[in-house]
Amino acid sequence: MLTLTVKNNRRGPILGRHPWVFSGGLKQIPDKIENGTPVKLIDEAKQFLAQGYFNSYSQIAVRIWSYDPEEIIDEDFFLRRVEKAYKLRQEYLTPSKTDSYRLINSENDWLPGLIVDKYANYLCVQFHTKGIEKYKPDIISALIKIMKPKGIYERSDALYRKTEGAEPQVGPIDGIIPDTVEIKENGHKFLVDIKGGQKTGFFLDQRDKRQALAKYCAGKKVLNCFSYSGGFSVYAALAGAKEVTSVDISASAIELAKANFKLNGINPSKHKFVVADVKQYLREVLPWEYDVVVLDPPAFIKNRHKKKEGISGYRSINEMGLRATKEDGILVSCSCSAHLTLNEFRYVITEAGNRAQRNLQILETHTHGLDHLELIAFQESEYLKCLFLRVS
Repeated sequence: MLTLTVKNNRRGPILGRHPWVFSGGLKQIPDKIENGTPVKLIDEAKQFLAQGYFNSYSQIAVRIWSYDPEEIIDEDFFLRRVEKAYKLRQEYLTPSKTDSYRLINSENDWLPGLIVDKYANYLCVQFHTKGIEKYKPDIISALIKIMKPKGIYERSDALYRKTEGAEPQVGPIDGIIPDTVEIKENGHKFLVDIKGGQKTGFFLDQRDKRQALAKYCAGKKVLNCFSYSGGFSVYAALAGAKEVTSVDISASAIELAKANFKLNGINPSKHKFVVADVKQYLREVLPWEYDVVVLDPPAFIKNRHKKKEGISGYRSINEMGLRATKEDGILVSCSCSAHLTLNEFRYVITEAGNRAQRNLQILETHTHGLDHLELIAFQESEYLKCLFLRVS
């Protein structure tokens, strides 16, 4: 195994269990190291620090996956990692009510660069780095042995793969993947488009927020913006909302939302489904029209260079959402932009409240779900923020 020496003044993050080592923290990087090459990290006194794989000659040079000097990186290594992640989800989730969740959350499950989402008896995988891609055969073998899925589909099509010179990889890896997969979430049913849906097909990270929403919806008029396949909408309708309006710019997403209503025994004709740009729709909504408004937009801040522009977008959409919310109503506002902290998000909504002349009280604050575990030292993996606000 290749050994790399970490500068003494750069040991701190590794000792604190941060999973990234930047190229500037290494004394020397030999030429022509292949992405994915397993490496051992030592300090200048030759004391072992961690194991990982070489990832790049720029920025993140090594991604750490073990702190055991004796651990061997082979198929058994990946079997252990997958089995540990699976048992953890089984312990914290209720399999009889929820059969779909994030199985592997990259660095946070000590498999950096790998995402695996479980949808009923199918798996959707994403290899985000060229380094982890080197181990694809062993990873797929481990997933088959531990999970025994009916099929595995790859969605390694994230834009940031391009920064590492990795080409998109999309298609079936094992088994036959249906056009839609029926899943269970907190006892509710959903159809998921693994092949062509957003991200890996469904926003699994919003499970707990959807469940939290339900208690505010009985007898209420609910507006779900950026509704996609109707996750929040189905929960609201099943909780007794008198009317749910789902708005999304994608016609196929709205059709899937209607199908999810029918799947759960809800008559879609009693609710509204609108194919429209959310911003334009909100501009035309009457003030104080809805009891509950849900804003779950895509990431407005794609990278740190777009932060100012993205903040303006969040401020604008929340101002419009607040104007549409009734006296003593509820605004549920989300952000999945990793470059916006929770405190910054609160400040943006504070500004939106001032512009809309609304008083806001926080009822609930949510971040990642149980299946989207986060290493405490790895703040870079924080992205999801959700505030439940009482509006007056």
